[in-house]
Amino acid sequence: MDAKTQKSELTRAAIVGAALDLALAEGLEAISLQVIASRLGLSKSGVFSRVGSREALQKAVIEEYGRGFLADVFVPAMQKPKGLARLNDIVARWIARTRDVEAQTGCLYVAGAFEFDDREGELRDVLLGEITRWRAALRRTVTLAIEAGELKADTEPAQLVSEINGIMMNQLHDARFLRDPHTADRAAQTWQRLLSSYLA
Repeated sequence: MDAKTQKSELTRAAIVGAALDLALAEGLEAISLQVIASRLGLSKSGVFSRVGSREALQKAVIEEYGRGFLADVFVPAMQKPKGLARLNDIVARWIARTRDVEAQTGCLYVAGAFEFDDREGELRDVLLGEITRWRAALRRTVTLAIEAGELKADTEPAQLVSEINGIMMNQLHDARFLRDPHTADRAAQTWQRLLSSYLA
C-alpha cells in the first residue's frame, strides 16, 4: 500500500470512528457529513470523497460497530470447545463488553433498534441484518451445546437466545440509566441461574 492510499484509508477510518462516536452519543440520525467534517477539521467534500453519501456513512458505522462487537464477544470464544464452554464464554464476554464499553457509550444495536423500529428503508435493513446474523450465530452456539448433550434436548434455541438478550438489555438499562455499578455482577448471576434451568 503506497503512502497516499494508506493516508486515505486512515482518514476514512477516522471518519467512520468519529461518526460511530456520534451515533453512540446521539443516534444514527445525528450523523451528517458536515458535522463529521467539522469534528475532524476536514472539508465536507473530503469526507464525501472517502465515504460517499450520508447514508453510506451511516451504513459503514453500523458495520464497524458489528465488527467491533464480534471481535470482542464472538471471535475469541471460538477458541473454546463447541458446546457449553463456548456459550458460557460468549455470554461472559458480552457481559464484560456491556460493562466496560456499552455502559459508557451505549449499544448501537439496542439504540438503533429503538431509533428505527417504526421506519422502513435500507438503513433499517442493514441494522436488522447485523442483529439477525448475531442472533443466528448465538442460536448455532446453543444448538451445538444441545447436540453435545450439555443442554436439555428439548431446549428451544430461539427462546434461550431471547432470554440471554433480555439479560443484556436489562444490564445496559440499569448501567446507563440507573447508573448502578453492580449490574454486571447481577447479569452474571442471572445467567448462571438461567443456565442451570437448561442444563442436561
